[in-house]
Amino acid sequence: MTIVEELAEFAASRTFKDLSESSVKQLKIRVLDSLGCGIGALDAPPMKSLQAILSEFGGAPYCTLIGGGKAAPDRATYHNGALIRYLDFNDSYLAKNETCHPSDNLAPILAATEYAGLSGQDLLVGLAVAYEVQCRLSEVAPVRAKGFDHTVQGSYAVAAGASRALRLDPERTANAIAISGTALNALRVTRTGKLSNWKGLAYPFMASGAIQATFLAKDGVTGPLEVFEGNKGFMETISGPFKVDWHSEGLDLVNKTILKNYNAEIHSQSAISCMLKLRNGQGLTAGDLDYAEVRIFDVAFNIIGGGEEGQKKESIETKEQADHSLPYILAVALIDGKVMPEEYEAERINSQDVQTVLRKIHIKSDKEFSAKFPEQMPCEIRVHTKSGKTLVESSGDYDGFFTRPFSWQEASRKFEALTLPYIDADVRSQIEKTVAELDALDVSDLTIILEETKGKPD
Repeated sequence: MTIVEELAEFAASRTFKDLSESSVKQLKIRVLDSLGCGIGALDAPPMKSLQAILSEFGGAPYCTLIGGGKAAPDRATYHNGALIRYLDFNDSYLAKNETCHPSDNLAPILAATEYAGLSGQDLLVGLAVAYEVQCRLSEVAPVRAKGFDHTVQGSYAVAAGASRALRLDPERTANAIAISGTALNALRVTRTGKLSNWKGLAYPFMASGAIQATFLAKDGVTGPLEVFEGNKGFMETISGPFKVDWHSEGLDLVNKTILKNYNAEIHSQSAISCMLKLRNGQGLTAGDLDYAEVRIFDVAFNIIGGGEEGQKKESIETKEQADHSLPYILAVALIDGKVMPEEYEAERINSQDVQTVLRKIHIKSDKEFSAKFPEQMPCEIRVHTKSGKTLVESSGDYDGFFTRPFSWQEASRKFEALTLPYIDADVRSQIEKTVAELDALDVSDLTIILEETKGKPD
């Protein structure tokens, strides 16, 4: 068997009985968290543009759109995935040399399951398969250092999870994964330099293509089954050699994924926690700040601290630039006492107070901290005040990290905070109740309610 055929056997053979009680619980929390992120982005400008395009192009009304309406599976994937991803507030998985957002897979798995008219259990199993594939490939086959985006591993995850959600046999599943993995290899420039709207649209765009690949395979179209190990395949051209024993792979990696407590890039979460402790516990104010030294692990430094993926202090003008600038994130946390979607309004980003403070925050990579990542997210902030005091806070994790996972109640509070401007209390309660009972319901019980999320009136 080729590697992709072994992977397909894994995906096609997994059932709800293979999910542990903790995995079911965490999957439900991530569904709720992801839907909150999606509803909270209904009025974002790029989403308005995407919604207009999809409305103009039309399509068979098979699958529900968050915010109302229906579309074809690939277009519902693109629409719902873009909403879930836009705020950059959904979950993450930390591997040593790769970070991904596995809840990006909810939109395509939801579309596939709804199209097939299947159960909440099918949704949860398909989602668990996608989580397992993306997280495991992120561990053993990182692509960031080679200049490719983490959506690359996602192309295998979406096809595997969607195939399971559609209950495809191993042969068709293998072809779906092979087509998707061959066709959808994106560049890391998506997340380097001066960031653009594409940062939040790249995974949904890939996922819509992966859904098309899966439906092609469903109808008998074949793909290159040596996509991993073959001549000019994934190993030779991108990742290098690796091994995964797919026959013994479980469905538990969801328990190692982490949720965001603050609306900012994932590697900033422990640093934000430190800054808020300095503000709320030690009384630090922006006016008393002379300068701050931030020591953090190398991945955070390289992605959001001014390392190899570009400077993070000059020309911080847009939402995409701000939520990937650790100096901006820490500055606004100090001034506002929170980091939520309103901290990325254009007026807030370009305000003089935050622009002044962010330039006083200096980020450095620390070898000792780097060695502890990803089992920890170590950070230390040392503040020098205008009055001559030195204040210090440090942390290795935060509320939402896998060492301190969200409870259902904590996830519910975040869901309410994100959706409060967009849906009424009754709809919010229905969504929460349905997600909590998803393994005993049909997917249609959830999608019917999602049609009631209309967004703010114009």
